[in-house]
Amino acid sequence: MKILRHVALSAALLAPATATSAEEVVNIYSTRQPELIAPLLDAFTEKTGIRTNVSFLKKGLQERLKAEGTRTPADVVLTVDISRLHALSEAGLTQPVASEAIAAHVPAAYRDPEGRWIGLTTRARVVFAAKERVKPGEITTYEDLADPGWKGRICIRSGLHPYNVALVSGYLYHHGPEAARAWLKGLKANLARKPQGNDRAQVKAVWAGECDLAIGNTYYHGKMLANPEQRPWAEAVDIVFPKFRDTGTTHVNVSGMAMTRSAPHRDAALKLMEFLASPEAQKIYAEVNYEYPVAPGVEADELVKSWGRLIPDTVNLEELARLRPAAVRLIEEVDFDG
Repeated sequence: MKILRHVALSAALLAPATATSAEEVVNIYSTRQPELIAPLLDAFTEKTGIRTNVSFLKKGLQERLKAEGTRTPADVVLTVDISRLHALSEAGLTQPVASEAIAAHVPAAYRDPEGRWIGLTTRARVVFAAKERVKPGEITTYEDLADPGWKGRICIRSGLHPYNVALVSGYLYHHGPEAARAWLKGLKANLARKPQGNDRAQVKAVWAGECDLAIGNTYYHGKMLANPEQRPWAEAVDIVFPKFRDTGTTHVNVSGMAMTRSAPHRDAALKLMEFLASPEAQKIYAEVNYEYPVAPGVEADELVKSWGRLIPDTVNLEELARLRPAAVRLIEEVDFDG
């Protein structure tokens, strides 16, 4: 299997590849499922001859890098959510990368100004609306979610999940703390149940009639459509791209990459990072992951395009990452999950 050629589940398997820094190899720590990145790594190796080893870490990425320090075999990390990329950078576990090729393909909004992390794909935080109970145009903005007319009709996962913290950070950025607090209170008052489950569970709840609106990431719609058991959930909803009222843009988050501070194979790692940012790799992302490519001119998959037009927020995501502590405080102050 292609996947098995790339997946190394222990540092012991990675160790032989670090015997000499001249060896053309890249060691990767990834929180992304192996099957999502295997096609990209296959294409990279075929194009460059550089081998890749992947250690899949469902959690504990930051802790592992800290523990390994300068002895880490990892060259590149692949993960999701701006808060995780920012945390790795702030902990001093990544190093700045300056590359004209990356800058040409990744818009400034999706990379750290200092080059400590680079976005690869975006996903929008959208509303899944019940086809049978919500009329087209009935909800159009994030602000609408706090309207009393939706009382008892909204489902969402924990407010403290990174995806929702990023959304609150976006609202905080655009509206300020007092408006963000009022919005959170209004949204909480409109919940059909206490926040629980994952994004797919919210869509399932709409299908089951527990609520009429669910908040989740776009790519889950594609994943549910591909799953025979979950397909009816996805078919029960329409995707609505809510906008911030003042900007007319939709909140997005990223999957991304960074070079580790002590990367043993820096030159090969940079080649991989430049490849992953290229239109060639972005096209593979679009076809496999139901996500939006960041490279200008690379179109989303036909299924993804069928969901509607995405006008992404243009704020640099590093700005939202810096607002994360304030967003968490607001979420806890209103006892959102209580």
